[in-house]
Amino acid sequence: MSLNFLNFQQISNEILSFYGWWQFSVCLFAFIALIAIWWHIGKKQNDFGQVWLALSVLCWSLSGAFEIYFIETNTTSEIVVDGWRSVWSLLNSLFILLALPWFRYLPEPIGHIIKSKYWIYIVGIPFLFSILPTLSRMVSGTVITMINELDVYYAIFTLGFLGYVLWESFLKRRLKALAFLSLVCILVVLVAQVYKLSGNDINLTLFSAIFKTSLIMIFFALALSWVKELAENVIPDSDDLQIKFLKNKLSSGKMEYLVFLKGFPGAEKRKVKLTPALFELFSKFAQRRLSDYEWLEIKPKNFTMSNKIFDINDYNEVKRLLIALLDGVYGKDSWTTDHHLNPLKASLFEMSEKRDRKIRLKIPQENISL
Repeated sequence: MSLNFLNFQQISNEILSFYGWWQFSVCLFAFIALIAIWWHIGKKQNDFGQVWLALSVLCWSLSGAFEIYFIETNTTSEIVVDGWRSVWSLLNSLFILLALPWFRYLPEPIGHIIKSKYWIYIVGIPFLFSILPTLSRMVSGTVITMINELDVYYAIFTLGFLGYVLWESFLKRRLKALAFLSLVCILVVLVAQVYKLSGNDINLTLFSAIFKTSLIMIFFALALSWVKELAENVIPDSDDLQIKFLKNKLSSGKMEYLVFLKGFPGAEKRKVKLTPALFELFSKFAQRRLSDYEWLEIKPKNFTMSNKIFDINDYNEVKRLLIALLDGVYGKDSWTTDHHLNPLKASLFEMSEKRDRKIRLKIPQENISL
């Protein structure tokens, strides 16, 4: 029986050693690859979300290195080994949570919470309440059952937010298959975390290898979807934009008001349906651009004189036009103010330098077809 136990212990150590080397090398490679993608793209946009995700993967790599060290040095203190595993697991979860405010698409209502200044406290305080007892346990060598698996509870807390944000990110980028795949991945990780409470090291090692591989692949899919969006959702310059206006009578007798935009990456033309009022406003801009006097005047706020007629009653009319164009080009709620609305406004319109509430279409005359 003693020989069988020694054989089992040797096999267990070999499995853990193999897993340690796998975790160290694969996660280190994934960390370097994610940082390389950020270095070439995210750094220019001052976006550090991918850096936090890469650091979370690095925690797994360091955890693998510690596994190797403990096996090679024949460390027998289970409290120390489990303690370091918990520390790296907690840091992994913390870095994932710190990456969430950098995501472009956040679901409501938790989006406001993640973007708020209190987010660092929401994720930081539970982290401290989890890691301090873990460190205390490692130093004192005392096992306290209630805090034995605090990293599991913090990981479940992390998975709730991460799953919701991944779903929204892929869905808003029109990648439904990846959205459902991310939910499957989160479910696998959740099962692995719950199974961790069972204490079965061999099966837990298998679960850990599966969910870490899956989550790393989801992180790369997220990075590539971000690159895809940057490539396709570039707002063209004024000189590269072409606009064509068309009124089309349907078989039902109703009129359809269409605007064709050419110059956006990923498609030869983008067809946008507008309401009659927005179509009239946009075509008014085009007609003025083709005439001798190009400017349209916006009615001043709180203007009460009734004898003067303005081209635009409210600046919000221009904003509604921009929103309708973006909804037609990218899909409703699939664009952001900083990356789409403001650049499109700068490409389509320009305000008078005299600040006299005058605005005109910026597109070259030869690029406009009425």
